[in-house]
Amino acid sequence: MTAFDRVLQEVDERCREQHIPMLGQEKAEFLANLVQTAQPTSIVECGTAIGYSGLWMATELKSAGQGRLITVEIDTGRAHEARENFRRANVKDWIDSRIGDAAEVLQTIRDPVDFLLLDNNYSNYFPCFRAIESQLTDGATVVADNVGIGAAGMADYLNHVRSHYESRTHWFETDLPWVKRDAMEVTIYRKPH
Repeated sequence: MTAFDRVLQEVDERCREQHIPMLGQEKAEFLANLVQTAQPTSIVECGTAIGYSGLWMATELKSAGQGRLITVEIDTGRAHEARENFRRANVKDWIDSRIGDAAEVLQTIRDPVDFLLLDNNYSNYFPCFRAIESQLTDGATVVADNVGIGAAGMADYLNHVRSHYESRTHWFETDLPWVKRDAMEVTIYRKPH
């Protein structure tokens, strides 16, 4: 087992034991495939937790030999734990881990963003999208997690992307202790003409 696989397994187990939000393997594999297909040079993630999804995305960037993940977490303790997990998994060089309120941190990003993962508080999805929208590239992939269980809390975001862009809901059977079925919304962002 590689160092990466060992760290991923440990993070998975800790999330399950302590009910720390994470994608779970089914959605994580789907996310990794999206990153592989998109070949982004810049990914922004809202909601690092202890680094589970960040590990999946960073390993795709490392395999491709290009790109950077900027991940934002409001909980300082979790952010520090995620940084340590990234270091132990040998992917820290691909990750810029930031601490703070994602909607505020995203306003400081000046580089073009090809890929966005929204996985923080549901009510923050739309403010985060708005905060980074001017930096999204034409054709950027935008992924929102927990669309099955949290649709009501992110209704403003879902209504916006579904009425303005090509957007699809993907359902997953999961084996997480707190949810057995959930969805992700995948949107292809287009710059207004």
